[in-house]
Amino acid sequence: MNQKENIAVGLDIGTTKIVTMIGKKNEYGKLEILGVGKAKSLGVSRGVVNNITQTIQSIQQAVLEAEENSGYKINDVVVGIAGQHIRSIQHTDYLIRSNPEEVIGEKDIQLLIDQVSKLAMLPGEEIIHVLPQEFKIDGQSDIKEPIGMYGGRLEASFHVVVGQASSIRNIGRCVQSSGIELSGLTLEPLASADAVLSQEEKEAGVALIDIGGGTTDLAIFKDGIIRHTAVIPFGGNVITEDIKEGCSIIEKQAELLKVKFGSAWPGENKDNEIVSIPGVRGRDPKEISLKNLSKIIHARVVEIIEQVFAEIKAYGHENPRKKLIAGIVLTGGGSQLKHIKQLVEYITGIDTRLGYPNEHLAGNSSEEISSPMYATAVGLVMNSVANNTQSAYKIELQAPQPVAQPVYQQPVTPQPVQIFDEPAIPQESVVQETPKAQVQEPITTESTIRRSFFDRYVDKIKDFLDNVE
Repeated sequence: MNQKENIAVGLDIGTTKIVTMIGKKNEYGKLEILGVGKAKSLGVSRGVVNNITQTIQSIQQAVLEAEENSGYKINDVVVGIAGQHIRSIQHTDYLIRSNPEEVIGEKDIQLLIDQVSKLAMLPGEEIIHVLPQEFKIDGQSDIKEPIGMYGGRLEASFHVVVGQASSIRNIGRCVQSSGIELSGLTLEPLASADAVLSQEEKEAGVALIDIGGGTTDLAIFKDGIIRHTAVIPFGGNVITEDIKEGCSIIEKQAELLKVKFGSAWPGENKDNEIVSIPGVRGRDPKEISLKNLSKIIHARVVEIIEQVFAEIKAYGHENPRKKLIAGIVLTGGGSQLKHIKQLVEYITGIDTRLGYPNEHLAGNSSEEISSPMYATAVGLVMNSVANNTQSAYKIELQAPQPVAQPVYQQPVTPQPVQIFDEPAIPQESVVQETPKAQVQEPITTESTIRRSFFDRYVDKIKDFLDNVE
């Protein structure tokens, strides 16, 4: 039965943390998370692996924790990819069908996608995704679903995501060196979009901004189709870095300050609000004004949002046909910064909400998993589910027990003889029934609870009385 279970695994290799998530679809079509493993990411900078050994160790730690939490052994994973090397291009391609009298099928679309996948890229670049947008059949445009239609010339516009070949291979090598296989690569903003956006938002037009530790990812959808993707090489870590430099404190304290007292809106704090930070190695404690802290954060957040907004403008959101009716959705760890939603609305003039991945999660999921911090990991598990992967199998923890049982049973063997000696007539049937009782015993005691001698004694008497009847 376990072999038929569609267990999906996602691996989010971030700049701040590495998350392994194991899940499966429940009977209501929602995602049930079976186990999560988290490790500090040591070998990744701005979404790109810069230390293979440290990254392998972090992946192994996250995988092991997820396996222990879930009781499943991981075979393969779908990995998220981001980083400043990612770029996207629009491309149009066509093919002439050999038999126009035959309806267009999946193989025709696959043929067209394969054709685009062979496009010549810049040296050292590789195509990650080829995402069809609209189709055109014999000059008839705006076709979203060409399967089942007739036509000789099939044309389509594509959103092509391109990345640095060496960075992609480094991620693959880290995963395989950790003892697991790579079943798929997904662009992180696309995974996050799957987790936090509804189909209605994708139809209406929406920009997803995923603020991570090392990068800020953007994905724009309109008419249910991905229109634009971008990765900006700044995230929450540069805010921490600025606090560290501006307040002359260590990184750990800067991160704590940002999370506990940080605000993206400087007008929020009064001048007399001060937080005291212990000095390093017996030095005097430092007093930091919360107003200054929010000014430092505000300056960097404004820079990040303006870069994202420049990408939204490049997409042409002011064009009535490209208008983002559903506005902006913020997700990722950086979106939990206080007042960031208001600041985004102030800079862009577009309605904004925070995106939580709980819409697709089963009702019993923990609050932690429903956090925007886990949006990418949840999206990667959803991606793995869609691929019908058997990415993990149940670890049989009860295997050694039958070996231990007979050893424990031996002292009990003489017991029936003492009880059954008294009646003379049914002796023959007793001899036959005794082994049966003993064979059944290990089956009923597969759980690790040990029954007392008295319980066994009572059971033997009941068995005997049943047999006499």
